[in-house]
Amino acid sequence: MKKIIQRAEERGYADHGWLKAHHSFSFASYYQPDKVHFGELRVLNDDSIAPGKGFGKHPHDNMEIVTIPLSGAIKHGDSMGNEGIINAGDVQIMSAGKGVVHSEFNASATEFLNLFQIWVFPKERNITPRYDQKTFLAEDRKGKFQVLVAPDKTEGSMWVNQDVWFSRGDFSSGNEISYAPKLKTNGIYLMVIEGEVEVAGETLKKRDAIGLWDLDKADIKMNSDAQLLIIDVPMQ
Repeated sequence: MKKIIQRAEERGYADHGWLKAHHSFSFASYYQPDKVHFGELRVLNDDSIAPGKGFGKHPHDNMEIVTIPLSGAIKHGDSMGNEGIINAGDVQIMSAGKGVVHSEFNASATEFLNLFQIWVFPKERNITPRYDQKTFLAEDRKGKFQVLVAPDKTEGSMWVNQDVWFSRGDFSSGNEISYAPKLKTNGIYLMVIEGEVEVAGETLKKRDAIGLWDLDKADIKMNSDAQLLIIDVPMQ
């Protein structure tokens, strides 16, 4: 088993006033040559966006973009004609493909929005852009991993143009669980959303992350109530 550790306080940070962003990987003005990507996982941004503020129309291409609001709601619009609100508990996926323009704003005039925006390199380039969003019930991930996106739409997940699986789980203190990569060529990137856990000989706290590869499985022990996100991603 090989591993890398990314502590919460070691992430890149940008304060734009209306936007406070933590970057797990090199992004915008934050650049670290040893933190450019983890396999096909390119971006994991932890953004806090002020009421009514957000990102105006801007383009993307050839990237699988997954957005997970942790608190608050996002107002989305794009050049494919999609418009809507993505609430905490929902997950949004957009295949930028051969090119799409979109905007994302905090839907509230009074409350902050906190979200993960995650980019994965696509398996097939220049596909027709596509959009999807879905509500995932918190009760369905208590004590287990709930699959959010997958290449085969397993367990009610949304489709993604890559051999990557996103799973989220909520666990009680003292719980233990194992996670095995879906493919032997995949690694796993585990982000602690909340709580404290032990995995691969490391203690991880809120917003700490660990990347593991060349492994059969990872054993995870909860030192407290914990919320976890696992990205099971190709390493090549």
